[in-house]
Formats: sequence, C-alpha cells, structure tokens
Amino acid sequence: MEDLTVNQPRALLVAADLGEYDVEASLEELAELADTAGAQVIAKMSQKRSEFDSATCIGSGRLEEIAQFVKDQEVDLLIFDHELSASQLRNIEAACETAVIDRTMLILDIFAQRAKSSEGRLQVELAQQRYRLPRLSGLGTSLSRLGGGIGTRGPGETKLETDRRHIRRRIQTLESQLDEMEKRRKLLRRRRKKDGVLVVTIVGYTNVGKSTLLNALTDAGVLEEDKLFATLDPTSRGLDLPDGRRVMLIDTVGFISRLPHHLVEAFKSTLEEAVNADLILNLCDISNPQMEQQKKVTEQLLAELGIQDTPIITVLNKCDRVSGVDFFMGENSVAISAKTGFGFEALLQKIAQKLIETHRRLTLLIPYGQEGLLHEIRREGKVFQEEYTQDGCLADVLVDIKLLYKVSDYIQ
Repeated sequence: MEDLTVNQPRALLVAADLGEYDVEASLEELAELADTAGAQVIAKMSQKRSEFDSATCIGSGRLEEIAQFVKDQEVDLLIFDHELSASQLRNIEAACETAVIDRTMLILDIFAQRAKSSEGRLQVELAQQRYRLPRLSGLGTSLSRLGGGIGTRGPGETKLETDRRHIRRRIQTLESQLDEMEKRRKLLRRRRKKDGVLVVTIVGYTNVGKSTLLNALTDAGVLEEDKLFATLDPTSRGLDLPDGRRVMLIDTVGFISRLPHHLVEAFKSTLEEAVNADLILNLCDISNPQMEQQKKVTEQLLAELGIQDTPIITVLNKCDRVSGVDFFMGENSVAISAKTGFGFEALLQKIAQKLIETHRRLTLLIPYGQEGLLHEIRREGKVFQEEYTQDGCLADVLVDIKLLYKVSDYIQ
C-alpha cells in the first residue's frame, strides 16, 4: 500500500490564548483544517497572553522553543491560529527558518482546492488577492519554502512578488466579473419570484451534514466527505413537500468560527441565496460537543448578512449518535439523521407549515361546463387525480390561493 503521508508537510499548530475563546477547541478545528488541506499535524502549542506580540504574535521565549522544536522534529510548516501581519510572518519565519501561514491562509488554500464553478474560483481568488495586498512584503520567502504547497494554491494564481498596482488591477477585474455573475443571479432570483418558486436554503457550520441532507432529500449527487468545506459551490434541487408544493432546496458553503472577513466579502453573492430565501434550515451536528457554539456562529453570520425576518428551522442532525435529544428541542426544531432518514417526514411537514401559504390542496367537485376552471388550476397549480362522476369532475388539486375565490363553491 502507498503511504499517503510521505508527501504531506509536517505541521506544528500555534496559538496565543488571550482568553477570548476556547483555544483548545479552536486548535482541534485548526488541526481538521490542516488535515483537509493535506498537512500532517505533529503537535500543537499555545501560550497564555494578555495581548498579541506586535512583532511575533507570541513571546520571544516561546518562539525560541518553537524554533528548537522545528529543528528537532523537522517541521515543514508553522500554522498560526490567528491572522498574522506581514512583519509577523517575516519575523517568525526568520526565527524558525521554516514556512509560516496563518488560519486565513489555510482556509483560503482549502477553498482554492474545493472551488469547482467559475464563480467559486473567482471568489476564492478575490479573497486571496485582498488578503495578499497588505502582506506583500512578508509572504514571498515564506511560502516559497513549500515549493507550491499549502497556502500557495489557487485558481488564477499570480506570482506573490507582483507589485501592488498589478494586484489592485486584478482585484478590480475580479470584482467586475463577479458583478456580472451577480446580475445574472439576480435575474434568476427575480424569475423564481415571478414564477412563484419558494426557496429553502440549508445553512450551518462546516461538516454538519448539509450535502448529505441535500442528497438524501433530492438525490442531488453532491460530494459527501467527512472533511471541512467538502462542498464549496452552492447546489439547488427541487423538493416535493407533503402538501403537494414543490420548492427549491439550496445547499450553501459551510460557516466556521472567525470566518475571515475577506471570505465573507468575496462570497457575499453566494451567501445571498440565504438572504433571499423564503425559509432557512439551520443544520446543526447534535453529536458535536461544540454544537451550541457552532449554532451561535451561524446565527451571528446570518445576522451580519441582514437576515432577521426570514423564518428559521433548527435541524438537529446526527441524532442517531446521541441520546437526550429532547433537551435541545424547541418549537422550531426538528431532530433528524441525514444518514438514516430518521425524522425526514417531520422535517418536511415543518417546512410546509413554516413556508408562506401560496397554494392549498383541496378536493373539488367541478360541475360540467366549468372545465376551463380545471385548466386554470392546472396552469397555476397541480392536478393530482381526477374522476368524472355523474355530478361533475371530482379532482384532487393544488390550488393557487389567488384562485380560491373561484373554487370556494366547489370544495368537498
């Protein structure tokens, strides 16, 4: 068997603990990110501090320890759990004589690997260029040590030594291209509104099972992988509800704590699928000890996007792995297992209940001579079954609420 770890860079994770969040949990998440990017994490180090050191992020004593560890353990890559300035990158690299990247660079690298659509690739490159612009003087030497490895990938990769003017021009070009794509996306949204298509968007922390749920409900065929940011590009599929209505179900990019501002800005057009949804499913991994924190991160990002009035259903996924789910249940919560299909019926019922009423399922007895009404119902809604009786056409139909006044006399 081939040893897949042979070409993996050996990485050391580093964090300064300012007491603002759970550093241990954050380093665990950073390790998952590193694994997703293709690094082999060999150790984690942290240091309690009252503030970041402006020159090296952590203290000089701890930096000496890290430099010795890097030498002894042949570490190829230092990954810091914070955004580093150009001078910090340069100083840490000089002290440790190895490549240095930060949390944002790592996430950008994963996004660069995962983006498949042309829009996704443009968004990733825009985020990369915005990140690089103020750090030009600190990036070049550090990343060249990896020979094109983690932190250096990306669609349309420009040489890191390029001057600021070139990067600014590239940013303007990318913004212009994304604006054009956003115009097309707005036209599609307008058409959906005009056609009365209801949109349900799945949001949630990365790796909570959004793609698994989309696949299970709609046979979408989206990649499912137990890694962070397995899916980056949004996917939409039709979904039939128990009341007969068909809605558009859209999967979105996963959220993560301290999501870099560059990414939120670059992916705003994609995230607007959530802003313009008629209903949001906030998918949570109930088996994860950090579930409450992850749920809070998602809620904060939705608030940042200006989502306040859209109804939200909290979907507690992976309930087959835990007991005591009832403790987390509320009026707008549903417990499911995207893997086994448990709770799907309750979820679909809840979606139908929460969505604004656009159609109503009725049994009508339409008298002969009023066949034109049945054609109108068919055009604006759906006819499930019809039977011609002595008194007229007995039909099981989904009626647009705009037509209710026309059919009220024929309801059975």
